[in-house]
Amino acid sequence: MNFDQHLIIAVDFDGTIVEDAYPNIGKPMIFAFETLKKLQEDGHRLILWTYRCGNRLDEAVKFCEENGVVFYAVNRSFPEEEFNNDMSRKIHADLFIDDRNIGGLVGWGEIYQILTNETPQIRDKKKGFFDFLK
Repeated sequence: MNFDQHLIIAVDFDGTIVEDAYPNIGKPMIFAFETLKKLQEDGHRLILWTYRCGNRLDEAVKFCEENGVVFYAVNRSFPEEEFNNDMSRKIHADLFIDDRNIGGLVGWGEIYQILTNETPQIRDKKKGFFDFLK
């Protein structure tokens, strides 16, 4: 798969960006934030799409922001979208990244490779980040 266009990507939080520890916030999944930041740099639009609501959702959004990821929208297709009972709760996205996929979460390095056909190269495992080959 090679996506030359900019995509709208909906991303789950618990079990996907962080280890599942709901209602608490788990440890970040390996390379999750690095990959999300790189996808944003590449021009993709990220939406946080999670079961969380209220204070638990606010905590997740803040945690992501503290780790360098600010989402285009949260639990909606675009920031200004308003909800009522007459509207579908399904959001508009080109792709969904979720640990509940058939086969589970493949890993953030592989996700980036699938989307870009680029292989992530681990520079220093101790520092916990990786660069992408150009």
